[in-house]
Amino acid sequence: MHHSKRKRSRVAIVTGASRGIGAEIALALAADGIAVIVNYATSADKANTIVKHIKQQGGTALAVKADLSKPDMATSLFDEAENTLGKVSILVNNAGVMELSPVADVTDVSFERQVSLNLCGPFRLMREAAKRLADDGRIINLSSSVVGLYQPGYAVYAATKAALEAMTKITAKELGGRGITVNAIAPGPVATELFLKGKSEELLDNIKNMNPFKRLGEPQDIARVVQFLSRSDATWINGQVVRANGGVV
Repeated sequence: MHHSKRKRSRVAIVTGASRGIGAEIALALAADGIAVIVNYATSADKANTIVKHIKQQGGTALAVKADLSKPDMATSLFDEAENTLGKVSILVNNAGVMELSPVADVTDVSFERQVSLNLCGPFRLMREAAKRLADDGRIINLSSSVVGLYQPGYAVYAATKAALEAMTKITAKELGGRGITVNAIAPGPVATELFLKGKSEELLDNIKNMNPFKRLGEPQDIARVVQFLSRSDATWINGQVVRANGGVV
């Protein structure tokens, strides 16, 4: 068997990594020499662009399509990662969907969709990670600062994220014996395609003015926190929810 002198790089799975915050997370981890599985649902071109960018910088990445609402996708995503890049050390649950509506108007379809992608998907990946993640690994879940702000219209979305935060804290206690940390990051408003869509200038100004820094977050602001939590420096941060929002709450 061929043993290379070079230390094998750690491997990360980043879900929903074809654009927005997920894409910046993939780029930030790759910059730390981590091999990245760029998971995407539909945007193959965007995912491949991120992979190309990482490779141009001398990094390692692979785009992998997976529908996170399907029960068996967690296993196949880990299989694919292990077969192509090696044992997974870092799982970043970033993929999610947000559909706003007062409780009175939420359809069953919308409810199911948000629960399935924002909670069932991360749960299955965490379950897989609990069995297969390398010792001293990292699980980083993307929550949202709407947990705590609790604005009208966000009931279902906030509920899925609150559930994910509960799971984060409990899994941290369960996996600590193997040196694995489990944390969540709860961004405030971030200037992504997803967030900006359909919002008037006036509304965006109001949102900016709620922030002490008078601006929206940038995807990179969030990616840097993920990058830090994935490093060995962050070993003592565990079971925490980091509200990365510039001080909104």
